[in-house]
Amino acid sequence: MIERTTASTEETMKLAEELSSLLKPGMVLTLEGGLGAGKTTFTKGLAKGLGVQRMVNSPTFTIIKEYQGTQLPLYHMDVYRLDEESGEDLGFDDYFYGDGITVVEWPSQIESQLPSERLEIRMERLDDELRQITLIPHGERMQTLCQELNR
Repeated sequence: MIERTTASTEETMKLAEELSSLLKPGMVLTLEGGLGAGKTTFTKGLAKGLGVQRMVNSPTFTIIKEYQGTQLPLYHMDVYRLDEESGEDLGFDDYFYGDGITVVEWPSQIESQLPSERLEIRMERLDDELRQITLIPHGERMQTLCQELNR
């Protein structure tokens, strides 16, 4: 487990960008945190690190947005409006086990459909700028990833 505190939007994005350099195809990251915790900001940092040129914003109403990066594709999901049953028809496995990086906001909505190997990222807003970010690896590849990030 890794805990970091960021003091600005830029620091949150920099942490995500640093993490992006360690990601491999088929990795799944889940982002948990209340409104304004910085989930989309974190995803923007990942996108930047993956070479995505398009503007990244929350896919609240579209559920899934796909971005092509120069490194890897990025699949950004906001599953807040789904429940376990409705999510089954969206083909999540094609993303989770595909050739890109999948980021899932509000993962508790589809808990049973998530792969067991994933990086759980919990974000807590401490004040207007401060964020507590906790990375919890699930699976051997994610433990290795966190060890590399900690170096």
